[in-house]
Amino acid sequence: MGKRRNTELGDFLRARRAALSPADAGIATCGSPRRVPGLRREEVAWLAGMSVNYYARIEQGEDHHLSGAVMEAIAGALRLNEIERLHLLRLAWPPPIGQLQAGPEEVRDSVIALVESTTQQGVCIVGRRTDLLGGNRLGFALFGLSADQRPNLARQTFLESAMRDLIVDWNDWARNMVGYLRATSTEYPGDLQMVELISELKARSREFMEFWDTQPVAEWTHQVREFNHPLVGHLTLNKEVVRLPGPSGQRIIFYGATPGSETAERLRLLDSRAPAFARLVRSWVG
Repeated sequence: MGKRRNTELGDFLRARRAALSPADAGIATCGSPRRVPGLRREEVAWLAGMSVNYYARIEQGEDHHLSGAVMEAIAGALRLNEIERLHLLRLAWPPPIGQLQAGPEEVRDSVIALVESTTQQGVCIVGRRTDLLGGNRLGFALFGLSADQRPNLARQTFLESAMRDLIVDWNDWARNMVGYLRATSTEYPGDLQMVELISELKARSREFMEFWDTQPVAEWTHQVREFNHPLVGHLTLNKEVVRLPGPSGQRIIFYGATPGSETAERLRLLDSRAPAFARLVRSWVG
């Protein structure tokens, strides 16, 4: 046995084991009282087809040179989704630490031109650290920003009160943000600015720390998001995400409305008012 311990892997396994109920795992409890939340170690081991001692050592973070078959068995036992499974594999076999660009990320001019040419949807370009790198006029107006502002969306989420008023289901939005940062931090282990961002949010936001401790893992994907915009009111938007090819981890996020809907009309109204609104947004976001 090696002496190195993979504490992140053990923490993730314990959190996922605690979050999975016996009923969801197909285990009958016969009404007997349980002293631990979720599954016991021996139950996960049984579901994964391995000895309790072997699974316990993995959860304790011992270096086992784990095989793919073992990790797939554990992922199945814990009912991990595809994003969580990929995160588990990265924890088991951390990617090599590469040289990453320090400072602000750069976006290709062709991507900026594509985004700025889109007029009927709000569009934002977001970097791997959740920095807002660009967007179209409607995308900036949707978040109460002028076109020259480039905030970090994770900081905005947890440190700016205006975001809590803007996002209808702020808790889900915030948890998803934390899950994205956790997943991305394992994908880019050499990104020191990512580490600094997470450390800052842990220190400044109790809610961020509480979400982080539950070990969420998430990817930004398609979903419906609701906004309470201070200028045009309630918006129900279809969110679609496109990850740019290559190692940058940048994403283009589209927020569009169902054609003919009230939200579509309100987006047009917001776009028409965006130039005047841009003069007021700095005081709104503090």
